[in-house]
Amino acid sequence: MTTHPPRTRQLDSADGTGPTAHDAMHAPGPQVDDHMAVDVALSVLMGARVPHLLLRDEDGRCTGLVTRAQLTAHRGGSWYIDRTRLRDIPLDRGPFTSSTSTLSEAEAAMRVRTLDVSPVVDEYGYALGVLALTP
Repeated sequence: MTTHPPRTRQLDSADGTGPTAHDAMHAPGPQVDDHMAVDVALSVLMGARVPHLLLRDEDGRCTGLVTRAQLTAHRGGSWYIDRTRLRDIPLDRGPFTSSTSTLSEAEAAMRVRTLDVSPVVDEYGYALGVLALTP
């Protein structure tokens, strides 16, 4: 699996205030159903060699983003059972970054919520990509 660099095309947002989240997002990467077992999701993540997975519901809408660290930490807890589903673990469930948000608005919201990566969604909640903060 290859990773794609962020889009380099810089467009002005609809109100002329600068680039949007859509302009700066990366490809979404693997998306899995939120009813998948934690062990299976960890295997998918490791097999794809990616830092995160996007979660989606039965309609294909984005329901969250989970990292290897989150999965590993959850699996190591005393409460863990092998049938634990992704939808059952605590993780950020939104709101997610709108593709029409200005880049500065998206960055500010991510910093307030202490997120390094956020799904970028369309007006219907479908993942279009991910936005990552650079250190």
